[in-house]
Amino acid sequence: MARMTKDVGDRIDRKTTVNFSFDGRSFSGLAGDTIASALLANGQWLVSRSFKYHRPRGVLSLSGDDGNTLVQLADEPNTNADRKLLQQDLRVEPQNCNGSLNHDPMAVLGLFSRFLPVGFYYKTFFRPAGAWAFWSKIIRKSAGLGKLDATYLSDGYIESESANYDKQYLHTDTLVIGGGYHGMKAALDAAAEGHFVLLVDREPTLGGAMNLDASLSELRDSLVAEISAAENIRVETNTLCNGWYHDNWFALCSENRLYKVRAKESLVAVGALEQPAVFRNNDLPGVILGSAAQRMIQHYGIQPGKRAVIIAGNDEAYRVALDLVAAGTQVEAIVELRDEPSALAASIAEQNIRVIRNAEPHMALSSSRHVSGLQLRARTAPHLDPLSDYEVIESIDCDLICMSVGYMPAFQLPCQAGARLIYEDNRATFSIEGLPKGSKIVGASAGRWGLEQEEPSPNFPWPIFPHPKGKEFVDYDEDLTISDLINAVNDGFDHIQLLKRYSTNGMGPSQGRQSALASARIVAFATGKSVTETGITTARPPLAGVSLALSAGRSFFPARRTAMHHWHDAHGAVWLQAGTWYRPAFYRSSPEESDQDCITRENRQVRENVGLIDISTLGGIDIRGPDAAEFVNRIYTGAFKGLKTGHSRYALLCNEAGVVIDDGVACRIAEHHFYLTATSVGVDRVVQQMFRWNAEWRLDVDIANVTAAFAAMNVAGPNARRVLAKITKLELDDEAFPFMAVRQGETAGVEARLIRTGFVGELGYEIHVPQHLAQNVWTALMQAGEALGIAPFGVEAQRLLRLEKGHVIIGQDTDAMTTPMELDMGWALAWKKPFFLGKRTLQDLEKIGQPRKLIGFTIKTAGSPVPKESHLLIDDTHDKMIGRVTSCAYSPVLSQIVGLALLEDLSKSETGSLIKIRCDGGGLVDATVTAAPFYDPENQRQKPDDSFINETTGTFTPVSTSQITASMTTSTSDRLHLTDLSLISRQGYKGSGAIGYLQSQGAEVPDAPNKAIVSANGSMIARLSFEETLVIHADARFEFVPPPSEITSVYFLPRAHSHCCFQLSGKDASVALSKLTGIDLTPENFPNLNVAQTSIARVNGILIRSDLNDELAFYILTDTPSAVYLWDCIEDAIKEFNGN
Repeated sequence: MARMTKDVGDRIDRKTTVNFSFDGRSFSGLAGDTIASALLANGQWLVSRSFKYHRPRGVLSLSGDDGNTLVQLADEPNTNADRKLLQQDLRVEPQNCNGSLNHDPMAVLGLFSRFLPVGFYYKTFFRPAGAWAFWSKIIRKSAGLGKLDATYLSDGYIESESANYDKQYLHTDTLVIGGGYHGMKAALDAAAEGHFVLLVDREPTLGGAMNLDASLSELRDSLVAEISAAENIRVETNTLCNGWYHDNWFALCSENRLYKVRAKESLVAVGALEQPAVFRNNDLPGVILGSAAQRMIQHYGIQPGKRAVIIAGNDEAYRVALDLVAAGTQVEAIVELRDEPSALAASIAEQNIRVIRNAEPHMALSSSRHVSGLQLRARTAPHLDPLSDYEVIESIDCDLICMSVGYMPAFQLPCQAGARLIYEDNRATFSIEGLPKGSKIVGASAGRWGLEQEEPSPNFPWPIFPHPKGKEFVDYDEDLTISDLINAVNDGFDHIQLLKRYSTNGMGPSQGRQSALASARIVAFATGKSVTETGITTARPPLAGVSLALSAGRSFFPARRTAMHHWHDAHGAVWLQAGTWYRPAFYRSSPEESDQDCITRENRQVRENVGLIDISTLGGIDIRGPDAAEFVNRIYTGAFKGLKTGHSRYALLCNEAGVVIDDGVACRIAEHHFYLTATSVGVDRVVQQMFRWNAEWRLDVDIANVTAAFAAMNVAGPNARRVLAKITKLELDDEAFPFMAVRQGETAGVEARLIRTGFVGELGYEIHVPQHLAQNVWTALMQAGEALGIAPFGVEAQRLLRLEKGHVIIGQDTDAMTTPMELDMGWALAWKKPFFLGKRTLQDLEKIGQPRKLIGFTIKTAGSPVPKESHLLIDDTHDKMIGRVTSCAYSPVLSQIVGLALLEDLSKSETGSLIKIRCDGGGLVDATVTAAPFYDPENQRQKPDDSFINETTGTFTPVSTSQITASMTTSTSDRLHLTDLSLISRQGYKGSGAIGYLQSQGAEVPDAPNKAIVSANGSMIARLSFEETLVIHADARFEFVPPPSEITSVYFLPRAHSHCCFQLSGKDASVALSKLTGIDLTPENFPNLNVAQTSIARVNGILIRSDLNDELAFYILTDTPSAVYLWDCIEDAIKEFNGN
């Protein structure tokens, strides 16, 4: 077997040689070859071993629709050799073989097949108990399949071209799947009606089955030319439609890219799959489908064999015979299964090809793991019982058997969408009905044949020929034979869905593409049902196996940074990821300093002097409106109606079940304005709950998540006030600024909101400032405290400081069942209020009594191990668990281990009780129940020094900064231009009176949401909803005057604080963004000045189409902490357009 000398092979470049290796031997192919075609051109038919019996296997379809040619690459197991293109120096290994491919000792299993019946693994290896753990490893090893090799780059392999994966959203009017005759005609018809059409085909060129028929080449070329000339048809070849989901949503796999496509209508024209005949040894290398022989010839210029026999159940077999003759193959005979003569009989007679009638295949003969002949027997009636009195009438020597007995419509995609298969007995074929609305199926996919869909069915009704010795394979993937299916039915699994799970029929890589039709016929015959009643198994995505990396595509892992991120990085921060936030865990002063030493140093810094921590990750929520106090009073457990302006109070939040879900501080800024803090990872959930409850309560309030608008820092320690006093004009004495007071005033030249708190157990002040000015305040604090020795501290030291005070961390010291009473926080419940979330449940629970309690404990034993979170509290008398540790650490200030634990045995909860904790290794550690706080129980440390005098020094000129630093610069090319506009003026107005207020300022406001208007001075007003607008000013001089505080129907939102702003311009801007967002940004569906609030790379954002001088452009806004992450995502998305 070799390449044909004549110029044939439309996929290969005969001028370019590609070297590769297979099974340790060197081979060469041509550019355009697949692994399988290159092996065939070298005479290498044996490619793999079968899954169960390790039988020799080779090419069957050469289309990638079967599992015979799965091979191992360095970076990819289970690669389909039919479809994988050759690469220079590619190293390919066979799969499912032990020892060598030619001599696999596991092939001996075929001799014991009678002892390995269908479902044998369900019946054996499970007794005695535990036996399966032993046998499963042996079975898994014998079954083979591929494996990942993490060392391939250092072991002589080459790196795959598929190393980088991408994904993109596409939107189209009409999606046509299949680029054959019917697909191209449908695409042209839809385009003629003005539709934008996306035409996809898994092959590298359009044409479908026409590519295998030289007589149709002129028609094919004409249609391809029309497609190319149509401006509203986009063609994606080498693209597999791998899934059809609800509402015409499709997954397309195109080389390294996953397309997520939404289509208004869809049309399926994916053709049909040729089916094998079922006879003994039909799996031998050299026994192939007729279409596979045509692919060898037409695509790769390969002569399939020297001497061939064709099993014919349709006229396609005669075309195969003629193609083989043209390729130089001697066709020994056509075994005609039909009674009627072929329309091509005269052409066959001209070639002196013998046609054998009244005969059928009995078995394929083999020599050296390859077919060597076909034994025929006299024709029999359709049956399933092996005949002992068969009559062998002839044996024909050959090295190639081509099977052309029928087709199965490519049913998987339509059936994934809910379509049904109906078997037409008179035509011996399935047809498809019940497609979703807006979908259509044509051509062979619908069970209709020929260009005009009127040709007779090519299916022979019973190409199934049982043999007394079996080995007539129905499912090549799973080594299932006729007798396996019959035995499954006899075992009671007579429903096709049950039979699949019992026998694994159709569960292999080909997913039943070559076995579904024969299986349905066999099971129907065995059960006495019709084929339609029997049906086939449920088709589910994916259609074909693809790498997990391709399924994942471009991965998005949102990351949020505080305004001081670059400062932290430059000063030795060791990063901790808390949710989506990056936070300094601690700061390493030298490489030799251990983690624990860093935490100890920072702990002492705060206790003995002064420290500064970035708490910008703290959630922030604004509640404004006439009913603000009432709303906060209902949401939180404490009493807030009487809270005075300029003061704050601890706020505990429960759900309806009385479970603690968050906490923070509620600050009353004005009569109708509350500023609430929440936990870093809980704020989004809290805001969601607030919207949910107010949808029921209908209180007149506005709820805004302002976490991204403000950066925050906490200066804490005995010298905290001395440092703060140097940069603020606020009075800081105890009378003017008492504990839990809230003040607003200039700090380091920035208008700031200050809260005097004490969560770390020392005098402390939280400072909340606009994001873009935060770095000014942080730097000023560090400079002001330099003489005192101020130092930053991280999250780990903060946790230790809080633990020493016995402060609970929600989510760490609580779980999904923890109530305030279990935390001994009854003081935070305002029982006299008529309502708060969870009150009714908590009243009932209080009557019952709590089942457990959060206790503090200490360990003073020198050298004792430090228990970890979730280490168990043990009752050693009964050896049972009575609780778990929630927080624990060694306190350098107290010189002992301190911790918190949820204890279920309340008899041990009294102070002084002894408990035992099981640590790593199983050892028990003695601990003493101790009342919290462990440190400064009288809270004396939070009282300031009475001798303090305000000493503000210097003047401050704050500078706005963007997180997009100068080093990141602007991304630009002749096709796309990405610019950071985060420092331009932006304002937001929200509330029932927002639109009217802007109009009173002379602004023209869009008459509907999701629209924008550009004014004469260049300012853009975007209407985000009925009551919210965003104003982007080209010139800060044109900013609108914020409404006075007494107007409660309009709320001013300084968007420049909370949002970064980018502009992406260029002709490919919408295509680049389609990699990041699922909305349709095509110019036709998202015209200029359209607005959308959507997810962009998994972060919430705003998109505004804002064309520049007829050039496509978008404003892109997201929360400021996500600025660097989104900038990086956009830059990555536009690389291919910038030529990077």
